[in-house]
Amino acid sequence: MIYGGFEIQSFEAGRGLWHARIQRTDQAPVVIDGMAFPTLEVGFAWSDPEAAIADAKAHIDRFSPRFTNP
Repeated sequence: MIYGGFEIQSFEAGRGLWHARIQRTDQAPVVIDGMAFPTLEVGFAWSDPEAAIADAKAHIDRFSPRFTNP
């Protein structure tokens, strides 16, 4: 799923525990305080993939341009 310039992938990290991974669609790293991250795993262990995706969207909405520019 693409949202706000990021690709979101939900994945099951354990039995019934869902997380989300986000990556910029242009494949550039997310830069936070000078540290480059090719992907970010965000949020908590959710009971379903839709909840993990909703949490990832909330994280993306909180990003400022300074965190996404290399």
